[in-house]
Formats: sequence, C-alpha cells, structure tokens
Amino acid sequence: MQAVVLVGGFGTRLRPLTLRIPKQLLPVAHVPMIERVVSHLADSGVTEVVLSLGYSPGTFIDRYPAGVCAGLPVHYAVEPEPLDTAGAIAFAARSAGIDSTFVAVNGDVLTNLDLRSVWDTHRANDAVATIALTPVEDPSRFGVVPLHPDGRVEAFIEKPPPGTAPSNWINAGTYVLEPAVLDHIVAGRRVSIEREVFPELVAQGSVYGVPSESYWVDAGTPAAYLQVHADVIAGRLGLADAPVSDSAVIDATAKVDRSFVGAGTVIGPGALVAGSVLMDGVRIGAGATVDGSIVAADSVVGDSSVVSGGTVIGYGEKLVAGTNTHDGRHPSPETWEDA
Repeated sequence: MQAVVLVGGFGTRLRPLTLRIPKQLLPVAHVPMIERVVSHLADSGVTEVVLSLGYSPGTFIDRYPAGVCAGLPVHYAVEPEPLDTAGAIAFAARSAGIDSTFVAVNGDVLTNLDLRSVWDTHRANDAVATIALTPVEDPSRFGVVPLHPDGRVEAFIEKPPPGTAPSNWINAGTYVLEPAVLDHIVAGRRVSIEREVFPELVAQGSVYGVPSESYWVDAGTPAAYLQVHADVIAGRLGLADAPVSDSAVIDATAKVDRSFVGAGTVIGPGALVAGSVLMDGVRIGAGATVDGSIVAADSVVGDSSVVSGGTVIGYGEKLVAGTNTHDGRHPSPETWEDA
C-alpha cells in the first residue's frame, strides 16, 4: 500500500510558526506532525510514503536525509510550482510511478481513522475513489459530502454558505484512489480535487464515502494546534506522550497545568503555564504567565510578562520583561513578508 501525503502548503494560518519551517514539521506532543501522520499510515498497512512537497522542500529532505520517516521509506516529489490538491496528488503519484490503488492524505490532519476499513470498502464497491468522512458542527468551512443509502456520494459541495449544507458530513482529507483518477488531472496546471475532480467522478457514479466518528482534526490553525495538545493530554488521540519533557527545568514555585513543555525549557520562579505549548529551549521568566498560547523553540518570555488568548510567539523571539500580549503575534505581521 502506497500513500501520497500532501505537505506543500505555506501554512499561512499558523504564522509566525511557519515562517521558518512547514507546519508539518511543527511538533505535536514533542514529535513532528508529519511523523504522527506517517506513523498512523504505517499502522494502517501503508508500506511506502510519497511526500508531495512545495513550500521549503529542503527542510523535509534535511530532516529525513536517509529517505525514511517514522520507519517508512519516503519518496520526495517536489512541485515546480503550486499545483493545488489534485495537481499535487497527480504530480507525486506520477513521480513515484504509482500504478495501483493508493491512499492520499492531507499532511496536517491528525486522526485515528481506521484506514483499512476505508480501503476494504473501496475494494468491495469497486470504486474509483473513496472518501473518508467526518461530522462537524459547522460544515460551511469544508467540503460537504451527502451520501446515497448505498454509500455512493451524491454530490460534493465545497464550503457551502452557513445554514445551507445538506449534511454535516465533510471530506476528512483521506482518500483511497485508483490510478484512473490521474487521467482526470491535467499535468502542469493547478487542479482542485474538491472542486474539479471529485464532482466529475461523482457525476459518473464512481465515488463512495465512508462516514466515521473517529478522532479527526485539521491542525492548521493556532486554535486547532492547541486543541490537539489538549486532546492528547485528555487521551482522545490515543497517544501516551508525557506532556513535560524529562529535561525541562521547572522551578518548585512555578505551576504547569494542561500544557506541553519541550526539552531544555526553563520555567522560572512563580511562573504559570496553563493550556499552552512550549517548544524546546524556551525560557519563561519569573512571575510570567503563559495561558492558552504557543511559544516556539528558543524563545524567551521576560519576567512578569502576561501571554494569553491564543498568542503565538515564533522561533527565537524575545519578549522583554513586563510584556502584556493577548491574541498577539510575535514577530508582528508587518515583518512577515521580510522574514
């Protein structure tokens, strides 16, 4: 079983964390997100992964120079230009010489979906494409997928206006595809699988959906990134990772609550860290508060500072003593174009 993993996006919603690295290399419970995704694929029977690269491809190649990620052999397919979802899948599949049934997944989706059941359903229906589906409260931000009682997809409605969706089952970003799908994707131009390819295949009656209540989250925003870590702590994702690294140094008078603390991080006297993610090598000063926020590696939060409300502090930033920031971004957006 081969899998194409889409990791070519710019990760703009997670800036400034993604100014230096792609979002799939951000840590999720101390382990890069891409390794979480690939590990799940391996557990599902995938034997080879093709990474469809776009933004900063060298960072992936440098991280896994031996061509192995989470124990699986990796083929790198670097897009010459952004090709959108279908274009990226086709480019990667052709680059790797895929000529049999394969899996395609979004590299920023974390799930414990039973991928084998999707594969088996695909085979049983002799489908050209099978889409894993997940329920959400507000489907207006996603691709809504109403199903016929026999499991056949009746329509593919991308991001319907609020209140108009015929279903709350959405495209979960995991597909089982036949090579014939590639014939519907013109090489060398941007092609959306959600807006172009799937609607065409649905009209031919060859697409099926598999609803699942499995854990699922698109970790592409700061709020979702924090939620994933809260879910790990609560045991919803099935990961047993210790929230606080053994090499972190936490003063006896400091308090850490519902947070991940990375290797080599130091939390000073009287500090409070709650519902947050501190990556490796962070320094939290005396009396500082970090609440519901993300602090990237090697950053410093000065004494008596208050960081709250979904603030995101990028790599190597230094907040001076007494800083008060709520839902802030450091460095500020005005500097991002030059970063």
